[in-house]
This record gives sequence, C-alpha cells and structure tokens, in this order.
Amino acid sequence: MPYLGELSALLTSFCWSGSSFAFSSAANRIGSVQLNINRMLLAAVFLYLTISFAGIKYSLSYYQIEYLVLSGAIGLVFGDTFLFKSYQHIGARISMLLMATSPLMSALLAYLFLNETLSIWGITGIAVTIGGVALVIMEKSEIPSSGYKISKIGIFYGLMGALGQAVGLIFAKYAFNTGVINGFVATFIRILSAIIIMLPIIIFARRYKNPFKLFLNDARAFTSMVTGTILGPYLGITLSLIAIENAKVGIAATLMSTMPITMLPISRYIFKEIINWRAIIGAVLAVAGVGILFLK
Repeated sequence: MPYLGELSALLTSFCWSGSSFAFSSAANRIGSVQLNINRMLLAAVFLYLTISFAGIKYSLSYYQIEYLVLSGAIGLVFGDTFLFKSYQHIGARISMLLMATSPLMSALLAYLFLNETLSIWGITGIAVTIGGVALVIMEKSEIPSSGYKISKIGIFYGLMGALGQAVGLIFAKYAFNTGVINGFVATFIRILSAIIIMLPIIIFARRYKNPFKLFLNDARAFTSMVTGTILGPYLGITLSLIAIENAKVGIAATLMSTMPITMLPISRYIFKEIINWRAIIGAVLAVAGVGILFLK
C-alpha cells in the first residue's frame, strides 16, 4: 500500500493525542507510576488476546527478539522514565518542545547505523513540521503558580527522553530489517520486556498498589486508563512500528511528533480551550511540512 508508513505515523499521532487526555485524567486520580505499569500490563493482555484470537502466525529469530527487547527497554523504560522526570522539573510544554528533537536524533541515528538518507525535500519537510510543532508547543505558558522553572537537570531529562525514543525506534527498525514481523507481535515483545524490567523494581520500592482494590474504588480512573491503553500502548505503539517498518525512521518520527497539532481540535471542541493565532500558524506550518514529506 502506498504511503503505508507515513499514514500509520499520522494515525499514531492521533491515537497518542487521544491517549494523552485519557492518561492525564487517570494519572491525576491514581498517580503516574501506578498508571504507567498498569497501562502496560493491560496492553500486554489486549495484545496477547489479539494475537491468539486472530491466529497471527509468528516466527522470530533470536536477533529480532533481542532488538525488540532492547527497543522496549530503551524506548519504554529509559525514554519514558526520563520524560516523566522532565515533566516534574520543567513541565509539559518545555518537555514536549525538547521531545520535538527526537525526529532529528532519529534521522541522524538512522543515517549513521541504518544507512538511511533523506532527500532535500525530506529534510525540508522535517524542518517545517518541527518548526510548526514548536510554535504550537510554545503557544501556552506554564501556570505561574505551578513552580516550573527551566533548569539544566530538567532539560537533560527531556533530551534523554527524546534520545530514548529515538534509539528505541532504531532498534525496532533493526528487528524489522532482519525479517517480517507482525506489528502486534512486535509491540507485545516490546511491552512485555518493559514490564519485566519495571514491575520488580516498582514492587521492591513498594510503589505498586493492588490494582483490583484501587480500581474498585475509582471506576472513572479505570475507564480512563482502558481508553488510554487502547489508543496508546495497544494501537499507538503498534501503528508506530508499522510506520518505521514502511517508512524511513526520520520521516516516521517526524509525523508521529505532530501530536501537539492533532491535539488542537480536541482541545478546542471538547475542552473548549481558546486557540490563538500562533497555534493556528504552527498547525498550518506542520500540515505543510507533512504535505512536503508525502510529496518527497
């Protein structure tokens, strides 16, 4: 299918936009640590059931499993942990701005390790799209009373989060280059490896609560988590892997980074937020950049 990778990357952005609102609601009710591990456990169940009932056949080599485990460990454990730490220190807006450097890192790493090159139109499309995303992210300032201040440690955490995401994508691409893998199977291995690493640490640190008791007392948190899990780890990550399988890593990462743009309609029409001209211009720029990438 033409543009399968690019379309999957855009769908990833839409899925992650929806999941961010759902996870934000759940995190406020049960906490980010509890949410992070529970969403992955639930996603693993969904993925296993999908693979089993759909009768998806798979035969993976040792190297494919190794690359996917490394991708999960670096992208979902290392990358997400630093991203959450960045949120705590410098807030979501600056953290997302730093995460916008991930496509540049992805393109550079893909050039160095995968021999992927981009045309001048590809480079232009990436630059225009990231510029548009940056404008949208800078449209809002943090709440003055929130206590967020730009700090070196916060910037470091944000850049490490972006690097973790970029390196995670590179290892996933290695796995796909080694042989054909179904997207749901690849996502299951990535998420399962992250669970195996994170769950013992959280339990040992006594930061994991009984999820059954927790959600029996808060059905709304459970509904938000399930919605976010379906859109995020289940569909979103699967689509992101299909994207990098069928498109160059730098281009796929750029299209996936348009999440702040795809969030605008939700913010405007569902949450009734006012969108100013800077955000609108940024959205137009990002869409123009996406168009260039499709016409590359």
